[in-house]
Amino acid sequence: MSNDSISNSLFAFENHESNVRSYSRSFPVVFTKAAGAILEDENGCAFIDFLSGASALNYGHNDPHILSAAVEYLHSNGVIHGLDMATPAKREFMELFDDLILRPCGLSYKFQFVGPTGANAVEAALKLARKVTGRHSVVSFTNGYHGVSLGALAVTGNRYFRNAAGLPPSGAVFMPYDGYWGPDQDTTEYLDKVLADGSSGVDLPAAVILETVQGEGGINPASRNWLQSLERLCRKNEILLIIDDIQAGCGRTGDFFSFEFADISPDIVLLSKSLSGCGLPLSLLLLKPEFDVWQPGEHSGTFRGNNLALVTATAALRKYWTNEKLSKGVVETGCILRERLQEVAQSNRNSNITVRGRGMMVGLDCSTGKLAGEIVRKAFEDGLVVERCGAEDQVIKLLPPLTIERQILQRGLDILEKSVHSSV
Repeated sequence: MSNDSISNSLFAFENHESNVRSYSRSFPVVFTKAAGAILEDENGCAFIDFLSGASALNYGHNDPHILSAAVEYLHSNGVIHGLDMATPAKREFMELFDDLILRPCGLSYKFQFVGPTGANAVEAALKLARKVTGRHSVVSFTNGYHGVSLGALAVTGNRYFRNAAGLPPSGAVFMPYDGYWGPDQDTTEYLDKVLADGSSGVDLPAAVILETVQGEGGINPASRNWLQSLERLCRKNEILLIIDDIQAGCGRTGDFFSFEFADISPDIVLLSKSLSGCGLPLSLLLLKPEFDVWQPGEHSGTFRGNNLALVTATAALRKYWTNEKLSKGVVETGCILRERLQEVAQSNRNSNITVRGRGMMVGLDCSTGKLAGEIVRKAFEDGLVVERCGAEDQVIKLLPPLTIERQILQRGLDILEKSVHSSV
């Protein structure tokens, strides 16, 4: 396809849509169809999807079983928009989620449905933590990303996003994440010291919020020991522990929750993205019952009752979480993914390329944003959709569908490897 034809097909987007758009700049085609791990543009060109809607499509595009449940519900005249009214769709989802996900983990949580995005969940969690404790500040971590609404932005570290706020984000204190000072330094010791020191200038916070694998921050996984140490610190100081599992949850690391491997029990868990199973907006707080101190209507939102998304979420639970097949597959595929990337890194040692991640949330650190950008651009030209992350966009973030076929996975990795070799 000629550059003129591409330009014409994108004319409406370039001339009518806001400059804030980003993905249509990175992937300058018009996508029309999708199935599993494959996207197709309006000219019939196929692309392997290693983006998965920024982990909103963990089960791939247009899963037939999940879509079938949606179509059946639409034909039934069931309630689609219900505010927070009681409906069979909501009841079935909560009961099944409790049965399949929470109880096997030994967890007991209340459900709070918030507005449709992950940032809505973050806002509600911060607000609730402050209400519960009577404290004002929140501890977040270097390279943390929790959204770009004002409250969520205050606990997001990246200056690029923070500078767009128009006023200084407030109410948060940033601490070094696991590994920030190197692999041999336990950064929770520093947090423990400043909280214990009445002259440190750091007040006791209402909550600590973190991702167990930082997504936009560069695919930085926290260790089991670090997470357990952080939980002990929170318990000692009566600080609420909030796990933002919006991107790393819903099976992305193998278990349904990304924190299960560490045997910790967060006070609040945030879910969104792949919760609905097919990309429909749905966002959720899971909170320990003793912290459910809301008064009726004290936190609200018009679109917190997306019943169609609850139906598809229930269908996803029934298909993928009644046994351990998906979880085991994620672990196995994740190993294949990392081993292949390690081979790519070792064959390009002079470029200081490294690999990190957990499960099927893996990053290829290219050291510079320039190199990562060139690799991603060439990969797209050859039919692979993959994005960058990290403080300088220097990390290529691989988020293939958890259900991707091995053959398609290897084809995608072939494209990526070729792009690396031709760029370094």
